[in-house]
Order: sequence, then C-alpha cells, then structure tokens
Amino acid sequence: MILKRLTMALSATVALAAAGCGSDTRDSGGGGSAVGYGAKPKGDLIVAAASSLKTAFTTYGEAFDRATVRYSFAGSDMLAAQLRQGVKPDVFASANTKLPEDLFAAGLVQKPTVFAGNRLVIAVPAGTDKVSSLDDLAAGGVTIAAGSESVPVGAYTRKVLARLGNAKSKAILANVRSSEPDVAGVVGKLTQGAVDAGFVYITDVRGASGRLKAIELPASSRPKVAYAVAVVTGTSHAAQAKAFVAGLLSGAGQQALRAAGFAPPPA
Repeated sequence: MILKRLTMALSATVALAAAGCGSDTRDSGGGGSAVGYGAKPKGDLIVAAASSLKTAFTTYGEAFDRATVRYSFAGSDMLAAQLRQGVKPDVFASANTKLPEDLFAAGLVQKPTVFAGNRLVIAVPAGTDKVSSLDDLAAGGVTIAAGSESVPVGAYTRKVLARLGNAKSKAILANVRSSEPDVAGVVGKLTQGAVDAGFVYITDVRGASGRLKAIELPASSRPKVAYAVAVVTGTSHAAQAKAFVAGLLSGAGQQALRAAGFAPPPA
C-alpha cells in the first residue's frame, strides 16, 4: 500500500512537471522528470531533490553539460522513502542531513556531502500586517501553514517552537490549519491567501516574485538549516552524478545556489 501511494505521488509530480515544463531540461529549465525513473534514456541523469531546491537546481541543470538532467522535486522524506522502496534516481539532495545519512547507513547512497545552508523564516502574503512577529502566531484567529513533522521544513519549524516554551508552542500549533508534505505546499497556501502565515525558507520568499514577505525569527530560536546531497548506490551514471555533486560545491551549481539565496554550507 505504501509503495502504491509513493508511486502515485511520483507519477503526479512527473505529470505536473511534464505539463508545465516540457520533457527536456535543456528546453524547459529542468522542472521535473518527464520520463520517470523506470524509463531513463541513455545519458539522462535523474536527480531527486527537495522542493526548495527547484529554482537553483533548474538553473544548474541548464548549465550542466555532462548529461541531460531530469528532476523529481518533492518533500525530502517522500523521496527518501521512495529510495527505500526501490526507486533509483542517480542523485538525492535533501533539505537536511539526517535523511541522507540514514540512507548512507542503509547502504542506499554513497557518503553524503553538505553543500548549502538556508534560513527558516515566517512568511506572510505581501501587503498584509496581521502577523509581524513570532509572538503574533499565538494570537487567536491567526491561521498558519507548516510542513508536516516528517519533512525537513516541518522538523525545523518544531525545533523553533520547542524553544518557546510549552504554552506558546501549543498556542501556535493550535493555529496550524494546514500541514503540508513539502515547503512548496506551504508557499502555495500563502500565495493563495489561504492562511495568514507559514514557516518557509528565505529562498522560497525570494522565489515568490514579491508575493510574500519574510519575518525573521529571533536568533535564539533560529535552527541551523543544512542541505546534503549524495550519489545513489548502484547508479549506472556514477561519473556524471559525481560531477553534478562537485558542481554544487564549486562551479555552476554553487553559482545557481547563491543566486537563489542559499548560503554556504554551515559549519
């Protein structure tokens, strides 16, 4: 049953990407995998990546000349679960370090590399002033979107809340009206005006074309956000996969990450 749901989720991601972006990353900007993992043409590199990496990785894919890059963007936890179920991309990039390290321990990926940092913020629709601080999220009548507990953005969010004390944390969680499977879902709820505020990364605010405004978290409650990437064990495109990872550390990938607002890997 789990495998069926994962397959359906992947199919939906692929179908949406194909409809919106076309089938070739060199023409479409690499918005998603239009061929699926099981029908990978020779020379294609499949990269399973966290939703928050979409803008940066799409740009990088257009500049990567070792292979045609095709992507599957989704929540990091869903992509990791697919790997455990036997789905085999060539590269896995997560919005945290825990999932790649767990997959490495299971022998499913090679040693992960931390390649970028990000910053969790509160986002609100541009032009609104109902929420202007972390404290405002506990007020009655405020509606919030957050990532589910299993996805990195949701885990980071709960780290923030855990540092606020039990009473305030409970009050904020009581205002959560939407628990999303990835950060793209939180962004969607915000840009649609379905909620008053949400927890996202600063890169998501920058990528929202002015539709969102960021409210910084207090330094004392701000979590360290680190992204890790790994080559999938058994890939038939090991050289291209390693080159893709290397480019995230120095080269076109790193440039694309910085342009999208990502920070260097945190210490």
